[in-house]
Amino acid sequence: MSLRFHEIAESGHRILNPFTDEKLALLGEVARLGPGMRQLDLACGKAEMLCQWSLRYGIEGVGVDISEVFLRAAGVRARELRVDAQVRFEQGDAGAYQAEPAAFDVVSCVGATWIGDGLEGTVKMMLPALKEGGILLVGEPYWISEPPPGAYEAFGVAPETFTSLAGTFDRFEAAGVEVLEMVLADVDSWDRYVAGHWWTLSDWLRDNPGDPDVEEVRVFLERERRAHVEYGRQYLGWGVFVLRRR
Repeated sequence: MSLRFHEIAESGHRILNPFTDEKLALLGEVARLGPGMRQLDLACGKAEMLCQWSLRYGIEGVGVDISEVFLRAAGVRARELRVDAQVRFEQGDAGAYQAEPAAFDVVSCVGATWIGDGLEGTVKMMLPALKEGGILLVGEPYWISEPPPGAYEAFGVAPETFTSLAGTFDRFEAAGVEVLEMVLADVDSWDRYVAGHWWTLSDWLRDNPGDPDVEEVRVFLERERRAHVEYGRQYLGWGVFVLRRR
């Protein structure tokens, strides 16, 4: 999905992953956050995680994202929750971001491991910014069971892009970290995320008939809808994993 399509589809979302408010709150609890902690969130999207956790736990944070559209929404949300003095945002390629070494208690990349060309590369890229004893939060899809060949085409991924949940743990181990905790999406949170795109995209198509991308957006909507109901609900899982250096 192009960045523009991503921005259109998620214009009505606050959380840009298959997590509900309840699961985001649970992740904050299991991550053992506390006042004065610093978090770097790579590919932060609209920064709902940073803003919510700053409000609830008193953390400070830096969010990095390539989308100016999402970062504008992040700034509005930070002001709305009155945490704009505690969080700040930088526009740019999260995969190329030069973070201060060993400066953060939490480094996160939730659902965007393409920034490091995959799970292992992203974990290794995140580690230099992490304080000794700090944690990583990594969101990643996995296959609940082996999908049929059509699923790879439907989601536009190569067979090796994702693996099973156990295989995901193996990839973390290979990257030099251990899994301390995890919070997994369920079918309902997947529905709320993916199906939430459909109405938004349908409205956009109705309201922008002359846009040069209208046919591509229409195809994207139909492909996403079909992929979710035919394969996603049965085969595709997603979770955020709490990690620490081995």
